[in-house]
Amino acid sequence: MPSSSREMSWAAFFALVGATILWGSSFIAMKIAMREVSPLLVVFSRMAVASVVFGLLWRRMGGLAAGRGDWKWIAFMAFCEPCLYFIFESQALTYTQASQAGMITALLPVMTAVAAALFLKEKLEQRTMAGLLLAVAGVAVMSVTGEDTPAAPRPILGNFLEFVAMCCAVGYIITCKRLAVRHKPLYLTAAQSFMGMLFFSPALVIAPFPERLTLGPVLAIVFLGLGVTFVAYGLYNYGVSRAPAAKAAAFINLIPVVTCLLSRVLLDETLTPGQWLGGATTLVGVALSARPAKRVQASRRE
Repeated sequence: MPSSSREMSWAAFFALVGATILWGSSFIAMKIAMREVSPLLVVFSRMAVASVVFGLLWRRMGGLAAGRGDWKWIAFMAFCEPCLYFIFESQALTYTQASQAGMITALLPVMTAVAAALFLKEKLEQRTMAGLLLAVAGVAVMSVTGEDTPAAPRPILGNFLEFVAMCCAVGYIITCKRLAVRHKPLYLTAAQSFMGMLFFSPALVIAPFPERLTLGPVLAIVFLGLGVTFVAYGLYNYGVSRAPAAKAAAFINLIPVVTCLLSRVLLDETLTPGQWLGGATTLVGVALSARPAKRVQASRRE
């Protein structure tokens, strides 16, 4: 049964760390895949790969086990992520660097806290709000100081689209926490994959197929389907089911670190001094918001 404690087990801790490391590397894999494959086709392919794996495990997961009242929430969760999330993120990565997009994910924990205050009536401290404003300012600095390059032709637009993707991720996290009380993490991840594959299936008709396909993009798509969609979402849903949503969201802060390191090594991306300043400002804002309060109230359960 999911834990109701504010503490998390070591299993949940390592699951969340593993998920965020895989997610951090997904920006790199997306960039590699999109060298030869259109963004929508990449997303459909990764959903299809994961869905095939889940199809083989379907009987073990108990089939369609959700009650009628839960289906609307499962559909909403999948609509937020992967559906809308990957539309915005795949387009974002055509306009901005993987490292910049990874840094913007640092906003997610703070945005989750704001959403919890709005929709779950949880208390939002002034420090959290100040940290959010500082983090947003950092993203703005990072965006406007970015230089147009062939790999990042419109960084301001790309970073804005990544921010919208983070808004979709907030809806996913809060809804997943609600559903994790009654459903196994693997089941929720499978539902996301199947619904995502159906949502992106029109890409087979409207998206252009690559004229040539080399091994690198193929391996990147397989990694996105197995390593990210199947394993990472499964690990994260497991962690969310056994930790408070705010603590689980805080692990997202690992993503920009992983992405910046891998983008430097694998994509040879570099950041300008202004972008480093903006990224550091964003992380300081997130750290300010995530700092534990002196008195922590118990999370509300629905």
